[in-house]
Amino acid sequence: MQFISTRGGSLGQYTDVLIEGLAPNGGLAVPAELPRIDAGMLEEWRELDYIGLATEVIGLFATDIPRDDLRQLCESAYGAGRFASPEVVPLSDIGEGLTLVGLSEGPTLAFKDLAMQFLGGALEYILTNRDRVLNVLGATSGDTGSAAEHAVRGRDRLAIFMLSPKGRMSEYQRAQMYSLHDENVHNIVVDGVFDECQDLVKRLSEDIEFKREHHLGAMNSINFGRISAQVVYYVWAWLRATDEVAESERAAFEVSFAVPSGNFGNILSGQYARLMGVPIRRLVLAVNENNVLDDFFRTGIYSPRSAEKTFATSSPSMDVSRASNLERFVFELLGRDQERTAAAWEELRTTGQIDLSAEKHRFESEFGIVSGTSTHDNRIATIREFSDAVAVVLDPHTSDGVKVAREYVETGVPMLVLETAKAPKFANTLAEALGSTAPVDPATRALLDAPQRTVDMANDEAPLRAYISEHALR
Repeated sequence: MQFISTRGGSLGQYTDVLIEGLAPNGGLAVPAELPRIDAGMLEEWRELDYIGLATEVIGLFATDIPRDDLRQLCESAYGAGRFASPEVVPLSDIGEGLTLVGLSEGPTLAFKDLAMQFLGGALEYILTNRDRVLNVLGATSGDTGSAAEHAVRGRDRLAIFMLSPKGRMSEYQRAQMYSLHDENVHNIVVDGVFDECQDLVKRLSEDIEFKREHHLGAMNSINFGRISAQVVYYVWAWLRATDEVAESERAAFEVSFAVPSGNFGNILSGQYARLMGVPIRRLVLAVNENNVLDDFFRTGIYSPRSAEKTFATSSPSMDVSRASNLERFVFELLGRDQERTAAAWEELRTTGQIDLSAEKHRFESEFGIVSGTSTHDNRIATIREFSDAVAVVLDPHTSDGVKVAREYVETGVPMLVLETAKAPKFANTLAEALGSTAPVDPATRALLDAPQRTVDMANDEAPLRAYISEHALR
């Protein structure tokens, strides 16, 4: 399989784009042609465990990794002891026609682990084969940072420079990242919001000379390795949701997914699963008060907000106004036309928005995407309701997904809500919703009390360049 940039040009094969991250012209890597998944393949995969299914699905993209090696990478990522659930991704009925897809069983208690555990091992495998090193440069609004750092820590050929917005994450999220003292982990706290952190990453990544000199790469969702590994759990969830459906009815049996979204990477993976042939009726996009994406899918006009107008909310991982992965969706929307996609992002650069209102009628009819917004009051009420009704405690982001999902439930169509993280990561919000503070277990207390190591930095690329130049692996 060959990969291309959304803005033009060829990028090589799977292992090439994992190392490259952002394309040299600022575009994102996408398959030159999406692979297909048909009903026969889905039935062949039904009896596989998560390791086996990941090997098959990722293998549709990673055609340049020998299958035995890919199987070993998946075993390392998803094998015994890596995830709390033996299924890796358990599904549970939470009532009202909703099923919770348990994506937060990994080491950092967030859905990002499903992709990061694979990507960390895959990058090490590629770097070893090529006798190279890679310095991962990324930005996080909450869970990406800890998942990436836990996947990279202690690896000889990888270092990570993770930018996070000062004061914008939960205490638990900060502790998970900042308490890591591995020499190859660098936590850089930027005096700004997530979008400003992300802009710094993009500016350095688009400086080809600097990127090459310092061996920069990416592990956030601009890296296609993340997207490919996330497609797996959409296939897994469809299989588990249809296990009890009559075999004669399975091929066309549709489910819907509700996806809390910040940077659009998670739901983009679902869009690929749908385009590839998995029977998905709707993809329900849920956002918080930073509802730029909801505005886009209702109007067709993408108009990111400034840093000053990006709210700090109680679902902080979604405090994003510039969704990097939207470019991959627009590429599909525009008929996979690289020139039109590049022109759209030039329009964004020069005018501050992209007007695709002429295409908005296609969002649901052709791509199955609908959207909705959840507020602080909504998430508090949702957490409280489901705790009382079914004794399930949702994290704030997942509660946003549940709130919006309830608006789109259809009789006979299972609504699968993707869990974002475990609720204890957001103790203050839980206390407000449930009326009391849950006891802190010894492991959490030890994490919160552990010494933290960070580097404070202004929202300025000059000191960031200097710091990377001094500390990057060579």
